[in-house]
Amino acid sequence: MCRTGGVPEPTGTGDEASTAAAFTALLEDSAEDLYESAPCGYLSTMMDGTIAKINATLLDWLGLDREAVVGRKRFADLLTIGGKLYHETHFAPLLRMQGELRGIALELRCREGGRLPVLVSAMVKHGTEGEPLLIRITVFDASDRRAYEKELLRRREDAERARAEADEARRQAEADRARLADALAVLQRSLVPDSLPGVPGLETAVNYHTASPDQLGGDFYDLFPVAGGRWAFFLGDVCGKGPEAASLTSLTRYTLRAAAHHDPDPASALSTLNAVLHERYTGGGDPRYCTCIFGLVEPGGEHGRAVVRLASGGHPPALVLRADGRAEFLPTPGGLLIGVVPGAPIGTVETVLAPGDTVVLYTDGLTEARIGPGRDDLFGEDALHAFATDHAPATPHEVITALTGLLEGFGDGLDDDTALLALGVPAAPSPTAPGSPTIPTTSHTS
Repeated sequence: MCRTGGVPEPTGTGDEASTAAAFTALLEDSAEDLYESAPCGYLSTMMDGTIAKINATLLDWLGLDREAVVGRKRFADLLTIGGKLYHETHFAPLLRMQGELRGIALELRCREGGRLPVLVSAMVKHGTEGEPLLIRITVFDASDRRAYEKELLRRREDAERARAEADEARRQAEADRARLADALAVLQRSLVPDSLPGVPGLETAVNYHTASPDQLGGDFYDLFPVAGGRWAFFLGDVCGKGPEAASLTSLTRYTLRAAAHHDPDPASALSTLNAVLHERYTGGGDPRYCTCIFGLVEPGGEHGRAVVRLASGGHPPALVLRADGRAEFLPTPGGLLIGVVPGAPIGTVETVLAPGDTVVLYTDGLTEARIGPGRDDLFGEDALHAFATDHAPATPHEVITALTGLLEGFGDGLDDDTALLALGVPAAPSPTAPGSPTIPTTSHTS
């Protein structure tokens, strides 16, 4: 606001004066009032600890009367039992030596039996000639700090307990996983032969790779004698994983064994399996199926040759490594998955194994292994044929060993179970024995 003519009007002179007077009145506390009403506790004691002076703040905290304290109690009498012990063994001796202590945590006893956590600082007052006269003590209420510390401690204990529980849960989970892996390994071994029998006039080798120790695989194989000096063998892959796949694997294996003993013709055995699976699963509204290749071999023929007849239901073709260094597939076109439809057609093929020839059966985990920098490509049948050509001729043991190394080289690109079974006619049969022993190999990798 301005006067006429633009000269400013002085303002606030009276307000400033009254404000200054109010502040002056507030600050005119007596020293005694400042001592008695301080936001902390004050007391002075003689050198023996007898309380000579104490302010109202500390008396109010402890619920004591001045008359009952001054000249009647010592500072140690205000402390808890633990505080008294600390005062006698540490506080008082250190104070006499150093003349000053700061921020010592103690607990005072209140009238109603409560405890007051405090921080205590003390200083010895000396006379003109350096003699100790009295002890001045300042006491700060540490209740909030103690509550905060307790909360921190509680949370730390909770965190440590949670970490211990997590560690125990992890150890338990690892132990459970190990037990599960052991149980699954035992069950998995029950689904395939422990070893292959020795076949007169033939060499055999086998490999089984499990993609995960935590799941039951669905690949299966077997080799067993049937009537007429012949041997039946099969290899296949059921749909799915886990207990249901294991159940299907067990049913498939024992159905094929029973069917082969009744009629060892490969196509007949697979037709029987197809009927059983279709009736058991598809007819009940829960279709389950498998791929399978079933073979019948008659070793010990003319010049050591062995006739092999194969039937396939939707399975990858068998691979033959010839003694002359060639490798060839034995296609079985037209064969459908086993168990999908009644009366499914079965593809068949026949070949002769000369000395040095080896036939290899495999599941699609081999050809469908993912390769390349991005794991975007499949290994495929062409690559498998080239691999076999590079290794032909080879005995069953040699070719299974080579294929096992190939599987290991796929790393995490091999994400499916893979079974390998090889049978071959020895290139130079021993004149003292009708045949060479079986050379089984096994692989269980995760």
